[in-house]
Amino acid sequence: MWLGPEEVLVANALWVTERANPFFVLQRRRGHGKGGGLTGLLVGTLDVVLDSSARVAPYRILHQTQDSQVYWTVACGSSRKEITKHWEWLENNLLQTLSIFDNEEDITTFVKGKIHGIIAEENKNLQPQGDEDPGKFKEAELKMRKQFGMPEGEKLVNYYSCSYWKGHVPRQGWLYLTVNHLCFYSFLLGKEVSLVVRWVDVTRLEKNATLLFPESIRVDTRDQELFFSMFLNITETFKLMEQLANLAMRQLLDSEGFLEDKALPRPPQPHKKISALKRDLDARAKNECYQATFRLPRDERLDGHTGCTLWTPFNKVHIPGQMFISSNYICFASKEEDACHLIIPLREVTIVEKADSSGVLPSPLSISTKSKMTFLFANLKDRDFLVQRISDFLQKMPSKQPGSSRAARKTSIADPAPESSPATQPSSPTSPLGGHQGACAQEAPTASQGLLKLFQRSTPMEDLGAKGAKEKMKEESWNIHFFEFGRGMCMYRTARTRELVLKGIPESLRGELWLLFSGELPQPPCGNSADPSWAS
Repeated sequence: MWLGPEEVLVANALWVTERANPFFVLQRRRGHGKGGGLTGLLVGTLDVVLDSSARVAPYRILHQTQDSQVYWTVACGSSRKEITKHWEWLENNLLQTLSIFDNEEDITTFVKGKIHGIIAEENKNLQPQGDEDPGKFKEAELKMRKQFGMPEGEKLVNYYSCSYWKGHVPRQGWLYLTVNHLCFYSFLLGKEVSLVVRWVDVTRLEKNATLLFPESIRVDTRDQELFFSMFLNITETFKLMEQLANLAMRQLLDSEGFLEDKALPRPPQPHKKISALKRDLDARAKNECYQATFRLPRDERLDGHTGCTLWTPFNKVHIPGQMFISSNYICFASKEEDACHLIIPLREVTIVEKADSSGVLPSPLSISTKSKMTFLFANLKDRDFLVQRISDFLQKMPSKQPGSSRAARKTSIADPAPESSPATQPSSPTSPLGGHQGACAQEAPTASQGLLKLFQRSTPMEDLGAKGAKEKMKEESWNIHFFEFGRGMCMYRTARTRELVLKGIPESLRGELWLLFSGELPQPPCGNSADPSWAS
């Protein structure tokens, strides 16, 4: 664990140095590990006899400078694995930075400030959190507003300890991320640094690693380039910055202010000490990822997800992945990319049944649809709760309107002749206009299929030509795919599906497949997606 730097006058008493570099020393206490002799035996016995509160960790890391006799403890560990992790972090993030300083006092001051910042951020993340913003977070928000002159309406999302590179010298401080601004403040060695950048002014945001800036975040505006590094968790920080920058651009384009989405689900037991606004942003990011992955409507709200397996009849295996539940859809995405995706509209579901568990198939769940397809999920952690949620959503589905059958919309159009006979032409161009319009309104046929499909002629393969033969081969490939993976909204979408789309969609299937894969497939008039001819 990281320790607040404390002065150590005698560094080698009862300790053995195992690793060293110009700025840090990793030591092991005598009596722990191999060797040690009589002195190690006495020290080990003393550590065992002492009360647990007085025992000393067997490993520690000290900070030192070449011309100073004073050492500072910065970390300790109960195991070699723990202390090695801290040592590697110091080597990867601080060694190159400390070599830039010319004054040893500046080096020690910087190291102490950095360690204090890491400890503060660890404490911020480890403490439990309730529904309301904790006291320390509110204190940080008030400090941010006072330091940068922010209005009351400016909400702090999160704050992180990091270093800002001013020239070739890092400035240790705090990075504050708000809804509309990126702010940084540092006061080190009597020098103050204060930055305020609007998210709408950011032209470039990327995470990179160079010799000069080890694993840093680059923020570009029209006037300057900013580099921030030495984050405790740089991936989490970068994702939040990227999300806030995208949100600001959407606000700029839509001219809408930020409002917390009340429809998004709240985690019942949050694990990290973050603000309610940060939780809302995380929920938005998950929801947008869910919509983009399965190409769902923008108003679709993710209710939750859980790990499971899906039985795939085309290759007869159970594929591990994640099941996603929302108010109108049940979706599945495999862990292996492109192995299998599945979208089941709740309007198509007829039966949700809990099957008998076995050692081979624990906690199975069977879902049947109107198109006579059955999907078998297994290894569900909380199957009873999941079934209850699906049942609740099914009860909220709108009931079908009577009298909207497909037969009412069909007319007697079958095998039309390629050329119109004279009997079908108007008998007189001078017939009354009103009577002609009334006859059209009463007798106008409504085609149940697309015109390409309706007027398609069955031509032998040898008469199709090169282009026609290619189209015919595409149709056959898709028909084989439909037979093996299913057809319509509930088809199994695999890498094979992607390959067929890239090779090209035949003209006879474009109406159906373009709507299906673009996410714009509406509900069929008859409520039956087994027959896709309505979309042709």
